[in-house]
Amino acid sequence: MRNLIIALLMALPLSATAQGIIRHDTPKPQRQQTTKKPAAKQAAKPAPKAADPIKKLYSDMVYVEGGTFTMGAKADENYWDVEHAWPAHQVTVSGFYLCRYETTQALWQKVMGKNPSECRGANHPVESVSWNDIQNFIRKLNALTGKHYRLPTEAEWEWAARGGKRSQGYRYSGSNNIDEVAWYKRNTHDRHMPVGTKRPNELGLYDMSGNVYEFCGDGYAPYTADVQNNPCPAAADGDHPMRGGSFVADEARCRCSYRSGQSPTYSHIHFGFRLALSQ
Repeated sequence: MRNLIIALLMALPLSATAQGIIRHDTPKPQRQQTTKKPAAKQAAKPAPKAADPIKKLYSDMVYVEGGTFTMGAKADENYWDVEHAWPAHQVTVSGFYLCRYETTQALWQKVMGKNPSECRGANHPVESVSWNDIQNFIRKLNALTGKHYRLPTEAEWEWAARGGKRSQGYRYSGSNNIDEVAWYKRNTHDRHMPVGTKRPNELGLYDMSGNVYEFCGDGYAPYTADVQNNPCPAAADGDHPMRGGSFVADEARCRCSYRSGQSPTYSHIHFGFRLALSQ
């Protein structure tokens, strides 16, 4: 009997362990470490598509209401070769459209398939083009668009540069302070700048003083004192007006009244243009 009791007592721990009553020797289950998946990289956003320069051109045309003004240099203006802007005379122009920017290299490249400019930049003015080159460009542009783009006449150009019916009578196009509105020889380090980066004039037109000289469509001829209506003189000696000054010009050549003439076959890094559009 005694041996039976001892045997039962010795069996108790084994039974308890089998039933899960004694747990102090039971190892705790280890947590499985989970590896975090790296966050998926966001796909790079594609660069915004550049606007079609031909479509942009049409949206950039500003209507210039017609009117009457005094064309030429005032009596108190005194600068080298001012005599070419005398005598001042009364001129009337009809309404027309004019681009708020000088013609860019991007637009020229789109139409012509090449860029003649010496100093490159898509949003810089196209340069190193002659008057004849510009006429060829305009023919191709009009064939592509079905519109009648052209160069402004010299009278249209000066009327717009002076601010048209909103004119405040400024010396330069949009200000008497040239640094506000023009890229010229004192602030450019001998290179033109992207269009539209100075202050516009009263009509919202940029760079009509400075950056690049702008060809006009009519002929270059001496002024007379006659009252005129939409003057468009023929090029008696083959030259065409250039207006507005450039990035290498001094202050006088950036005046609204300053004018010079240039051969239709000659091109230069200082020469560009701005497009007009007939109604």
